[in-house]
Amino acid sequence: QLQLVESGGGLVQPGGSLRLSCAASGFTLNGYAIGWFRQAPGKEREGVSCFSSTDGNTVYADSVKGRFTISRDNAKNTVYLQMNSLKPEDTAVYYCAVGFEFGGSRCQTAPPLAGLYAYWGRGTQVTVSS
Repeated sequence: QLQLVESGGGLVQPGGSLRLSCAASGFTLNGYAIGWFRQAPGKEREGVSCFSSTDGNTVYADSVKGRFTISRDNAKNTVYLQMNSLKPEDTAVYYCAVGFEFGGSRCQTAPPLAGLYAYWGRGTQVTVSS
């Protein structure tokens, strides 16, 4: 059974850092685009970053560019989102998602498009506050 489990969220002060993890089980991440999305209270879900297994392309939303870094550990079948210089507006539930890349890359546009990702984790809360 395909499963994605996020972890690493928590409460952090502005300017601080967190590293989110997304552990995949029941399948290998090879052949999939992996995306990170977030949803703040009262707001729509937005794309944060994605990584393409097809061409290695990475994409970041303008709001996080230069502060967030997506990476993947193939041996652990896990994707990470390193978040630095966190701001209160980064407060949200963060989700990882995957989309099988048959026919080409699903990580080309900024920000990533949620409709291209079929499988989702349950999310992890990130709160940036002093």
